[in-house]
Amino acid sequence: MRYRDTRIDEQERRISIKAIPISLVLEDSNSKSYLCNIMDTPGHVNFSDEMTAALRLADGAVLIVDAAEGVMVNTERAIRHAIQERLPIVVVINKVDGLITELKLPPKDAYHKLRHTLEIINNHISAASSVAGGVQFVLEPLYKIYSQVIGEHKKSVESTLAELGVTLSNAAYKLNVRPLLRLACSLVFGSASGFTDMLVQHIPSAKAAASKKVEHIYTGPSDSMIYRSMELCDPSGPLMLNVTKLYAKSDCSVFYAFGRVYSGEIQTGQTLRVLGEGYSPDDEEDMTVKEVTKLWIYQARYRIPIAKAYPGTWVLIEGVDTSIVKTTTMCNASSDEDVYIFRPLQFNTLPVVKTATEPLNPSELPKMVEGLRKINKIYPLAITKVEESGEHTVLGTGELYLDSIMKDLRELYSEVEVKVADPVVSFCETVVESSSMRCFAETPNKKNKSNVLVKNEIVSIDWKKKELGVFFQKKYDWDLLAARSIWAFGPDKQGPNILLDDTLSSEVDKNLLNSVKDAIVQGFQWGAREWPLCDARNVKFKIVDAIIAPEPLHRGSGQIIPTAWRVAYSSFLVATPRLMEPVYYVEIETPIDCVSVIYTVLSRRHGHVTADVPQPGTPCYIVKAFLPVIESFGFETDLRYHTQGQAFCLSVFDHWAIVPGDPLDKSIVLRPLEPAPIQHLAREFMVKTRRRKGMSEDVSINKFFDEAMMVELVQHAADQHQVML
Repeated sequence: MRYRDTRIDEQERRISIKAIPISLVLEDSNSKSYLCNIMDTPGHVNFSDEMTAALRLADGAVLIVDAAEGVMVNTERAIRHAIQERLPIVVVINKVDGLITELKLPPKDAYHKLRHTLEIINNHISAASSVAGGVQFVLEPLYKIYSQVIGEHKKSVESTLAELGVTLSNAAYKLNVRPLLRLACSLVFGSASGFTDMLVQHIPSAKAAASKKVEHIYTGPSDSMIYRSMELCDPSGPLMLNVTKLYAKSDCSVFYAFGRVYSGEIQTGQTLRVLGEGYSPDDEEDMTVKEVTKLWIYQARYRIPIAKAYPGTWVLIEGVDTSIVKTTTMCNASSDEDVYIFRPLQFNTLPVVKTATEPLNPSELPKMVEGLRKINKIYPLAITKVEESGEHTVLGTGELYLDSIMKDLRELYSEVEVKVADPVVSFCETVVESSSMRCFAETPNKKNKSNVLVKNEIVSIDWKKKELGVFFQKKYDWDLLAARSIWAFGPDKQGPNILLDDTLSSEVDKNLLNSVKDAIVQGFQWGAREWPLCDARNVKFKIVDAIIAPEPLHRGSGQIIPTAWRVAYSSFLVATPRLMEPVYYVEIETPIDCVSVIYTVLSRRHGHVTADVPQPGTPCYIVKAFLPVIESFGFETDLRYHTQGQAFCLSVFDHWAIVPGDPLDKSIVLRPLEPAPIQHLAREFMVKTRRRKGMSEDVSINKFFDEAMMVELVQHAADQHQVML
């Protein structure tokens, strides 16, 4: 029985969809017992957001690797993610019997197969490992037991077990093969106490790991009393609790919050503050006060009610869910010092596949909207939003992820019939050149003017302000002055676009400019949420000049914000904009005779193979490829059809790639029901995206360029034409 697969669809599909916690008392080889909090997470790459939520609460990661398959793409990403969360990793190689029953490897080959798997893992985690002696002391007895039990030769089994000092009763030999194997192996190799020994030796306790954990996830100062209490796991300190998951009640009417206590105590009847991801001591809007009605220890299929939870405990909480969307920080209702939040989750993938939904019966729209709100809570990486056209869209990591969401929406959270459109993908925009000219915009009262220049930039985000200068200087060769002049990221503090103050104090009054900084940042971030074509990535905006009215009355937010928005748009449009599409990394396991067919299937979908390598110890090959997400719909079915079901693939978001062609080229004619040539794809994607959103097909520059800027643009075009002549 798959005990931790609590959902019916998990049991039917035989895959895990949700991360499920369980607390177990495990005994080590010295008969000492330890309480272990364990979170069983899905292995499928589509549900890696569940692993992210679990890693945030954990002090270590147990990596389960299939002995026959070895290290696959989901294993590699799990290792990288655990390292990113600064967690120690221990490895369990599972299904070793597959080497005997499926691959039929002799003991020495099985040894080299296992050693190769460990070497690959060690390459990822930069650690040393050794399996010396594994052939003689583990694999050979295992092979003997398996071959003789499966062969059902009682006398051979008796003599082999006698050599190993094990005797079975006559009743035991009457058991079926599987239970007899289990009994024989447990008597020969002992209980699972070795697993406990490994956990105790290599994964720290909650108290031992607290200092490193808090340093990584807490956004507040390290010299505060709250920080010190969390480092010490002090039960008498102020309450600090991090919630990363929500679980639905059996009737799906409300949700229970699941999190970890870092300091203080939480108890039933307690009133506490629930701080959302947008909370800060300077802006307390994203904060509510709630009362805890019940507490439980979550045990997969049942719950143990408790009255109080202490530091290091994973706890399920009732009564606080209404204001929680994804993650939250909980603290006492009153505090003597400023409380900061725990960092939002950093996922290792993006939701790039989306679909539109609508109820079959229009009168049931409110029910569906409420269901979508619940979906947004229960899936850590799912995004639900309303487009300009009024359609309700859901974004997820892949087809299986969206299929699970739609099943939950129909059967659990809205209980209405829902129509679903064909899946599409999210596109982004970038620029391939710097702006051809300085763009400016004037405020409506003509008292203020800003000049902006756009540059193409690949941006990685580090949010510690003290390290920003050094980070961008070392990684991207920025000069230190420019790195320290970063004003904002867009469209939010985790966005991939940068606003930079590149003005000179000899040309611009810095005091006046700084007085409208907040308004300019708001306008930039407003624009970054909805770019002219789709969405923007990896763009650096430089403020190169500004004329600010000295009178506060003439430089209010109502004047500055829309002006900053317009000048960001106009500078983007004159910097050769291009469309970007998401690309999957695809890993395909296949027999050698199907490799050529896979090349053909991928090439038809504009994919390309980067490598095909034999999988050690198996008759299979691993084909590694990149495939545009927009071409991935139905790919797995297509692959199985052309390989007669012999190929198996895993797809995960890898990077953004520029779509060939100019999306603003109006000379391109798109013909219905005909595939567009490669160089017309950008135009086709942009037009179809804008149509779906209820927007005009082309971008109107009149919306973003004011009259003075239009005159400047015409003059610039005339000058360029003169130079060419």
